[in-house]
Amino acid sequence: MRSPKRPEARSAPAGAASQTIYGLHAVRVMLERHPQRVRTVRLAEGRHDPRVRAVEELAHRHGISVQRIDPQDLRQLLGDVAHQGVAAEVTALPPWDEDQLLAALSGATAPILLALDGVQDPHNLGACLRSADACGALAVIVPRDRAAQLNATVRKVAVGAAETTPVVAVTNLVRTLKLLKEAGLWVVGADADADREASQVDLKGGVVLTLGAEGAGLRQLTRQNCDFMVRLPQLGAVESLNVSVAAGMLLYEAVRQRGGA
Repeated sequence: MRSPKRPEARSAPAGAASQTIYGLHAVRVMLERHPQRVRTVRLAEGRHDPRVRAVEELAHRHGISVQRIDPQDLRQLLGDVAHQGVAAEVTALPPWDEDQLLAALSGATAPILLALDGVQDPHNLGACLRSADACGALAVIVPRDRAAQLNATVRKVAVGAAETTPVVAVTNLVRTLKLLKEAGLWVVGADADADREASQVDLKGGVVLTLGAEGAGLRQLTRQNCDFMVRLPQLGAVESLNVSVAAGMLLYEAVRQRGGA
């Protein structure tokens, strides 16, 4: 099955905000998918192994400036993170709106969307973005109110995924879910007490995987607008999973059913 292509967000205006991403994989993917948004690549002096050279060559191929800087300066710039000697300054991907999301669906084949119903911890949102990116999700949907929004903490935890997977901030999540259902997607909610496991529901078509807030879970109105409710297998004594862990497991179940495509 062909993975849905993520359409580029509307062109950023002059002077658009920049964001620093780091790590071999994050920087390489940005250079491959969105080179027009990469402003500068910074590489640690002394790093000339094949993977770093590949990043450098890719940047030169697109006419992007490459700076070699002292490893200590790179650490001072990024903090105590596993940067692998590679960083890049990129044009930040702004949040999408509902219209952009619906427009993106027209060019997508069996898209996966992740909807988070009131997740408030920015670390959880960042971790969900990483899993969504890894699983080829088209976008992550969050309410505008009483929920974590795309900020510096989220971008840092996402380690580059916030620059490749759009976050869609919507005024009314239930309304958006209804519009997605009208567009032909199935809305699948996660709940520890659901009758069926995720593996027993067909997730191979266009789906909106919907998870609730930390502790509270899905709101009742959101639950009522789900086509299916599913649970994840749990063999231990803990009553529920962290929302970012559950999101990752549900996303990977959808990928598994698609044969890893």
